[in-house]
Amino acid sequence: MNTEVHTLTPLAQISNLRISFPTATGAMREVVRGLSLTLMPGERLGIVGESGSGKSLTGRALLGMLAPGAVWSADAMRFEGRDLLAMKPAVRRQLCGRDIGMILQDPKYSLNPVMTVASQLKEAFLMREPRLKGAALQARMVQALEAVHIRDPEQVLKAYPHELSGGMGQRVMIAMMVSSGPKLLIADEPTSALDVLVAMQTLRVMDELIARHNTGLILISHDLELVSQFCDRVVVMYAGQVMETCAAGDLNQATHPYTRALLAASPRLQQDQAWLPTMQRDPRWREPQAAMTGGLQ
Repeated sequence: MNTEVHTLTPLAQISNLRISFPTATGAMREVVRGLSLTLMPGERLGIVGESGSGKSLTGRALLGMLAPGAVWSADAMRFEGRDLLAMKPAVRRQLCGRDIGMILQDPKYSLNPVMTVASQLKEAFLMREPRLKGAALQARMVQALEAVHIRDPEQVLKAYPHELSGGMGQRVMIAMMVSSGPKLLIADEPTSALDVLVAMQTLRVMDELIARHNTGLILISHDLELVSQFCDRVVVMYAGQVMETCAAGDLNQATHPYTRALLAASPRLQQDQAWLPTMQRDPRWREPQAAMTGGLQ
């Protein structure tokens, strides 16, 4: 976990992000409502909340990867001070491939099933270093797989995604996104498709590479315990807006009723609990004034 601020210049900023999608009747439904957040270089920011709260959409908006039907706007969206809203699409695509990476939750759907691991790694490295080729490129790919603790990397490079286990496939994804040293990594439920032991091993690998490159991290997750241990700050989302933000180490002392309800829904083995509480959602949580924005930079 990062414990110091390296610079006063934010790595990424989003101000008043709003995202809407058309419904079956043709009306627009707003699913992200006025979200703002700031990430500093080397910082690890966790975004938690129920499915449908807008976590993944926030990450995709920063990457410029929203679905074609989305209608969205923001007062500001910056990366290292550069205006992403004013940036040409081709320039933004290069930026996302080179300086911003994303790890998705299931390698079965994230990796191309008809391309070998070598072919997909090659694409990722050439986007960052176009002149890399031949033996040098091969060595870099082997080095990337070794960095994520994959044994026999030469053999894995020849494999197709369906020939890999879930944990190995996710390590390949991490190697593609992190080994080239991105400045920002967005990890969307990177361990949800893995069992507990493989998930912890995968997180340790990701932790090593993030620390090595001083990469800023946005970790999207349902797992509050994981985020509290792995991140520096936590943003809690509900119905498309931020309910609360706090230091990760203080998450168990969070005060918003929604955050308290999420914590109560995750029982601890040390506690004798006869039943799980049912969340009682307050309609007022959907109102803008229900959000507790103290602590957002």
